[in-house]
Formats: sequence, structure tokens, C-alpha cells
Amino acid sequence: MTDQLRIALAQLNPKVGDLAGNLAQARQALEHADAAGADIVMFPELFLTGYFPDDLLFKPQFVADAMETARLLVAATAGSGLVLILPTIWQERETLFNAVLVAERGEIIAIRHKRELPNSDVFYEQRYFTSGELPLPVEIKGVSIGIPICEDIWHKLICEHLATHGAEILLCPNGSPYWADKQQVRHGLVRARIAEHGLPMLYLNQVGGQDELVFDGASFAVEPGGALVFQGKSFEPDFIVTDWTRGETGWTCANGSVEPLPSPEEAPWRACVLGLRDYVEKNGFSQVVLGLSGGIDSAVVAAMAVDAFGPERVHCLMLPYRYTTEASLRDARDCAEWLGVRYDVVAIGDPVDQALSQLQPVFGNRPLDIAEENIQSRMRGTILMAVSNKLGSMLLSTGNKSELGVGYATIYGDMNGGFNPLKDMFKMQVYALADWRNSNLPGDCLGPLGRVIPQSIIDKAPSAELRPDQTDQDSLPPYPVLDDILRCMVEDEMALGDIVRRGHDPATVKRVERLVNIAEYKRHQAAPGPKISRRGFGMGRKYPITNGYKDATVG
Repeated sequence: MTDQLRIALAQLNPKVGDLAGNLAQARQALEHADAAGADIVMFPELFLTGYFPDDLLFKPQFVADAMETARLLVAATAGSGLVLILPTIWQERETLFNAVLVAERGEIIAIRHKRELPNSDVFYEQRYFTSGELPLPVEIKGVSIGIPICEDIWHKLICEHLATHGAEILLCPNGSPYWADKQQVRHGLVRARIAEHGLPMLYLNQVGGQDELVFDGASFAVEPGGALVFQGKSFEPDFIVTDWTRGETGWTCANGSVEPLPSPEEAPWRACVLGLRDYVEKNGFSQVVLGLSGGIDSAVVAAMAVDAFGPERVHCLMLPYRYTTEASLRDARDCAEWLGVRYDVVAIGDPVDQALSQLQPVFGNRPLDIAEENIQSRMRGTILMAVSNKLGSMLLSTGNKSELGVGYATIYGDMNGGFNPLKDMFKMQVYALADWRNSNLPGDCLGPLGRVIPQSIIDKAPSAELRPDQTDQDSLPPYPVLDDILRCMVEDEMALGDIVRRGHDPATVKRVERLVNIAEYKRHQAAPGPKISRRGFGMGRKYPITNGYKDATVG
């Protein structure tokens, strides 16, 4: 038995399915932990496979390869006294578990299975795993340690069971994705559990982007009484080593430091930049391209791209037509210059006019409408895709959550792209972040310090510029109104009558509901983007395209 423990938490950024790459990261972390004299090193939930592998788990060969990779990492502990806590998939008699292996001196000394399998929001673990029995503590270095896995701590029974069976410390590996204020939720949860069982808890979270999920790290520990004794970096990998001492009242941390959390303005920017960077780089692209229109959305996406990759890897194109204003041409040029990116102008006048000329016999004398407007958008999309194909750049889409919500976007036009950093960000959030970024530069961002988005872009009325003197508000409610209705409707699933009682016009609420419903088919074909709210379009919100339900709470 010992009264001293040095515990290392490896807050790392895995890639789903990259068993060899994740193993290499883990081996390096083992070396760091050994060099630091750690007694224990722990990895985030399902580290070797990456969180979450989805239907890769239905491939028997993937499961076999993942288990063999885990055995290789276990074997790497043979030459030291370091104890490895490795969350991974594990199969026993054809039954697959979300598990933790505890290994020492090259041998597995204990296996624990996740008991509570989440099956809501973005989590579908019950599709793949079998729930484990109530876990018992594991004796490590003579200390009884409980290892609840992620969702297990959301259910008080698990921690109580570990405490009543002698656990002295709880080590919790997690794959907990970011959304606004998520860290406060985690802190509150851990403090609630500690108030019930009186044991310190170390909470390890992974970091990185995985398709539409962003994991923010910010691993931490809380002692009995609720004190936050350490906290790791947010949105960056970290390797946290802390010393713990057993006293008369239990285990306490001797040397923790607390990294401050990003501000409410910085956090969504960092989440979008991290999600964009990892999606592009983990999928093997070295550069990105986007259309820079002179509007707020494309300017913010360009700034995020430069922060993610640096200006030399970002290519912006202005694609003007006869309705593009001189102000937009100037604003796009200024934005590109301030960001330091490659900037090209490719006019779409001739190809659009030729298409309209060829279509005239088909269109006949029908009045101009959205069909002609969409040809402009689709011509821009075609040119951007051509550049993407020719130069090998990933095309970024630039539509925001407000526009996607009501279908104010052209499928196969401005919706073209491999990734959309603004997919889960309402229009007014985009404006707020533009203001914030003009005065701030996070330490892990690669863009220039100072103003990067011209104030004229922020100040002018938003417009698709598909017809003379067009503004978004010709077709949509004012964005502050639209954003609030959409937030109520999409994120909170409020009845229409309750939304009206917030002070909104009944006809406007019903109109927005109709627009949301008829645009579902567009969203099913939209590019992925980082989820930064409790409920975004895409993962976690699965609505049918063919849908006859109508909310009758407003007449």
C-alpha cells in the first residue's frame, strides 16, 4: 500500500479508425509518463479506435485489429512499473463491450465494462455494445481505484457502488463533445457525484474534431468539498501529471494547476477552428478554397480557415455577376488582403448569360424568379468545385444555421462543399464572432493579429446579391427574430403556441415552421460542420424528409 500516487492524464487527439496512428500517440504518452515517474497513465474513452467508430464496430476484422492493437500497448508496459488504464473496445464470447483494460508489466490485470450506454443526442452506443455489470474497484499500487466510464458518472448508482465497495479515488475516462457551457455542466455533475460519495474524481476528456463532433479537452479534477484542483487546456492536447497524497480525510492533490476556460466568445471560435482543421487534415487535404462574396458569412469562414491552416493554405475566389456591387468587390478584396490569402476574381457573367440564353426556349415568357437567381449560385458552385478538383483543395461551404434552418440556400450552389464551419451558428452569432475576432487572436490560431474582417462587411445589410437591391430581409424575418424562433423550434423543440407566447407574431412563427419543414431535404444533403450547440442540424437531430405532422397549437 502507498500513500503517494503520481497520475498522468493523456488528453490526446485520436483519429477514428487509425489504429496505428493512435497506438503511436499512446506509446509516446507512455514514454512521457514513465519519464515523469508516473504510477498511472490513463487515456480517454475508446482512445485506440477513436470516439466514436460507429458502424466500423460491425466489421469483425476491425474489432479483431483493435483488440490486437490494445494488446500491443499492454505489452509496451512490460519494462516499467507504470500502470496503464486503457479505454478500448473489447469482445468476450461474441459480446462487444465499451471497456477499460488495466495493465501492468505487460499483462492485463483487470477489465471493466461500461455500464450505462448513452442512446440519445449524438450517442448511439446501445446499437453496438452490451451493458456491463456494476463495476468493482481495481487495486492499483495497493490503492482501490474506481474507473467509471463517461456516461457511468451521470447515474449516481455507479459511483455509489464503487464507493461502497472500497474505492478511494475515481478516475473517469471520457469522450465528451463540446457545446456551449458544457464545461460548467461537467463541473456541476462531478461536484454532485462527489457530494454523494465523498471521493475525489479525475475527469479525463479527449480533444479534437471528428466529423461533426468537437471534443474540447479541459480535463479536470475535483476534491471532496467541491474544490477544482486542476484543469487542462481547452481545444488543445495536454499531458497532465499530478501528485496525490493520502491523508486522514482521504486523497488530495498536491500540485494541480488550473488552466482558465475560454470565454463564451472565444470557445465557439476555437471549436469551429479545431473542427475545421481536424476534418480537413484527418481527411488528407492540405489546403482549402471558398467563395469570398463580400458578405459576413464568407468573411468569417475565411478568417477561421486562416486561423486553422495559415494564409498560405487558404484560397479565396470572388465570383461576380452584374448584381455584385462595387462595395462587395472592395470588401472581399480588403478581407483577402488583410488575411493574406491568395485571391482570384472569376467573373460568372458569360456562363450565366449563356445558360439563360440556352434555356430561353424552355423557360419561354415566364417572368424572372428564383430559377434565374439559382443559376447564378449554381454557376458559382460549379466553378468552385472545378477549382477544388483541379487544385486538390477542399471546398468550404459558408451558410449559417439560420439560413440552413429555413432553406435560404441553393442546393448544388452555395451549399456545395466538403465542410461548413458555420453550420451550427445562427446569423447573429456570426456577427458577434466577427466583432470578437477583430479584437482577439487565440494562441493556437495561425491568422494575423488585429482586424481581419472589414467593418463595412459587419455593418451592411446581408444580401445574396442575386437581383438588384436585394437584401435577406426581403425574404426572411429580421435575423434577431428568426434566430430566436429557430432556437426555440430546433434546439428546445417548443410548441408553436409557446413560441408565440414569447412575443412572436403567430403568422411569422407558422411561416418559419413551414420553411424549416420543407427545407429538410436540403439539410440531408448539406456539408457536415462542427456541432457547437446542444442541438444542431445533422448529428443528434434526425427528422424525416417526408413528414406530415403539423403543430396545431397556433391556429
